[in-house]
Amino acid sequence: MRQSVLIIGSSNTDMVVKTEHFPKPGETVLGGTFLMNPGGKGANQAVAAARLGADVRFVAKTGNDIFGKQALEGFKDEGIDTRFVSESATLASGVALITVNAQGQNEIVVASGANMDLQPVDIPDNAFENVGMALLQLEIPAETVRWALTKCAEKQIRTVLNPAPAMQLDSGFLNGLYLITPNETETELITGVAVESEETLRKAAQYLFEQGVQNVIITLGSKGIYLASDSFTGIIATPVVEAVDSTAAGDVFNGALLKALADGQSLEQASRFACRAAAISVTRMGAQSSAPYQHELESFFKHD
Repeated sequence: MRQSVLIIGSSNTDMVVKTEHFPKPGETVLGGTFLMNPGGKGANQAVAAARLGADVRFVAKTGNDIFGKQALEGFKDEGIDTRFVSESATLASGVALITVNAQGQNEIVVASGANMDLQPVDIPDNAFENVGMALLQLEIPAETVRWALTKCAEKQIRTVLNPAPAMQLDSGFLNGLYLITPNETETELITGVAVESEETLRKAAQYLFEQGVQNVIITLGSKGIYLASDSFTGIIATPVVEAVDSTAAGDVFNGALLKALADGQSLEQASRFACRAAAISVTRMGAQSSAPYQHELESFFKHD
């Protein structure tokens, strides 16, 4: 039987405004296009993995509102197993307010809502059955993340932690992790090392190894990623594209990475695959809507 990938995390509705430049404090900027898209780091990663062919099981919590109902329908349309998406009795669905400038950079403010009501009691034991790999982020309660990581370790499920949004993490989150995938900001907050060169990247990775992490990927935006593992250590470049919106690039990377690892690819192979998926995503507006399908990944880079 084919094993599922388990993603435990957040579901939001993204409200996006495009503008030439970000407003300064107290400044009003007349923006352009407004978009309302399904988002949330967990949901973005689930959709990215599903579109690339993974058998995705998603655990999340939404509100009893139109945003939650639309999100659930969207997951089902993507072929995602939604049996473990529950509904909060008291909190609204999560919402993210996103501004995107002319260079494709973004600023995001999140109202977490029901995401912060996802508790261990909402995740039954059978959610972990027949799971090959798991992926978590930090847009749900930290105690739920820690509990789920422990549960995965008990069941010998290889687990990836995407430590976003940035927060300090103790060894209880790190010890035994198969893989951690912080960006530069998150890396500095967790390790105390500002990653400005390959030497500092190595130093940050070494700190994480000493905390019990088995493999490290530090994402570097348009510069690619730094992979540190037994079989490969170094920078893997991302394809050069014209970026219009980087909102979900990291999420697409993580979802694609999970899918490739679950398929048995090496960390180096999976990283290159995920970099290509993320590169496509930044050429499109939106979060989940930017995630490529497998056939698009193949056709986009057919000249390589």
